[in-house]
Amino acid sequence: MRACSTQALAEARDTAAHAITQERKHIERRNVVAIFAMVVVLLVVAAIELACGASAIDIPTSIAALFGQGSASDIAAVQGIRLPRVVCAIISGAGLAIAGAVLQSVLENPLASASTVGISQGAGFGATFAILMVVPAITGSSASVNMGMTALFAFAGAMISSLVVLAFSRLGLLRPESIILVGVALSALFAGASTIIQYFADDVELTKVMFWQFGDLSRATWSQMGFMFVVGLVCTVYFIFNRWNYNALQNGGHVAGGLGVSVDRVRVLGVLFASIMAAAMVSFVGLINFIGLIAPHIARRFIGNDYRYLLPASLVLGAIIMLASDLVARMIISPIILPIGAITSFLGAPLFLYLLYRGYRRQA
Repeated sequence: MRACSTQALAEARDTAAHAITQERKHIERRNVVAIFAMVVVLLVVAAIELACGASAIDIPTSIAALFGQGSASDIAAVQGIRLPRVVCAIISGAGLAIAGAVLQSVLENPLASASTVGISQGAGFGATFAILMVVPAITGSSASVNMGMTALFAFAGAMISSLVVLAFSRLGLLRPESIILVGVALSALFAGASTIIQYFADDVELTKVMFWQFGDLSRATWSQMGFMFVVGLVCTVYFIFNRWNYNALQNGGHVAGGLGVSVDRVRVLGVLFASIMAAAMVSFVGLINFIGLIAPHIARRFIGNDYRYLLPASLVLGAIIMLASDLVARMIISPIILPIGAITSFLGAPLFLYLLYRGYRRQA
């Protein structure tokens, strides 16, 4: 009797384990298919972006021009004007999105992104300081913009913001859901500092700063996009290697520590690499907000919270959102090109308010 009962329990346990394994495999296959579908959508949106512009070119013709076939005007329009925008949109959108996904994990806050915790604003202040103060002092001219120096100071500003946010998070001065308030304070601080610097600038210098802050995908050169790609690749590889740590952090720092995760190290390096990623992107394309907030949350709708799949899904969705936003900015009142940062803000602000509202409802 006891032997039969033991055998029945063993069979039930094996059946349950088999069912769990099959369910896990089904979820993994579904996630892979979802990411593949996102890549297909990315390619389609990129093809549409190549075809749209001041001179209408159909998609087959634009693809042919991409490979050097067709009329000289089509090749010049596609390869010289539209292709750099597409590549820059993909790199910067992907970088900002995956940085946002990592920040949401290491700061334990679903509202965290480079733009909502003050990292982008810190980079913006650093770039403003470089454009108005450092570059003119070095070159003796207010008409030049040194993108390398701008990127360096943008990175420094981003690091100042990230270190402040990390300090408040580690010292336990705020609950994880309140970290966003630090970002609000930092944004106000950097805005005030930027205003003081701009107050003493002339019209030419102010024009350069405003143009940089609007966000633009056309200003980055191929060498600068190469730098963005290398930085993004290094940071992404680091994030992928730490995907299991980010999964553990979703259960809280104490649980992750019990699972053998070096919580402080993962958090510090996560914020560091996310800041490097955001600074590299923002310094060349300007202040483009909310990509790091929008993309990870949309990815969670399709993928779930497993960072093995959430990271690549956020990366691809960030590129899609940036491309789609640029397409809207270029075509909504063509031939005038609207600032892409305004388009992403219109998309991200409602989502930000919704997430904030949902978070307070859960606390109530």
